[in-house]
Amino acid sequence: MIILIDVLLWGIVAALAFFAALRGRTLLLDGTREAAIDFLSLLPRLTLGVVGSGFIADAMPQDLIGRLLGPDSGLTGVSIAVLGGALTPGGPVVGFSIGAAALKGGAGAPQVIAYSTAWALYAVHRLFIWELPVMPPRFVWLRAAASLPLPFLAAAGAIVLGRP
Repeated sequence: MIILIDVLLWGIVAALAFFAALRGRTLLLDGTREAAIDFLSLLPRLTLGVVGSGFIADAMPQDLIGRLLGPDSGLTGVSIAVLGGALTPGGPVVGFSIGAAALKGGAGAPQVIAYSTAWALYAVHRLFIWELPVMPPRFVWLRAAASLPLPFLAAAGAIVLGRP
């Protein structure tokens, strides 16, 4: 399955490069240069995040993680995960690394799904740093309120559909 995803992603890259080349050599070269810069700037972050998640998983007290966020923690565990996701600052390297570490540390899949969904939808730091300065406050709070049940629904969906 992973190889299929890799082939699909490389196929998309090849198709995009082909269409960029059709529009002009300059566009292809500029796009390749920008992609290489992005790749080189993200590679250290991804490496640190992946390696760091392994260290975090070993440092986490597994009995505490299992008790608070384990598969049998139920709605309490999902609520703790949602609160943790909302309060986790940082980008995807931080959020997903913590989620992966929690899984390795004994957290249940529905709880980690709730955590990552909450992190993606309404991380508190993004509300104050990005959304409120740019958009009307009423809109921001309406969006946050409308998003509030979604991590709980995602966890419930994971329970219904089975272990991912």
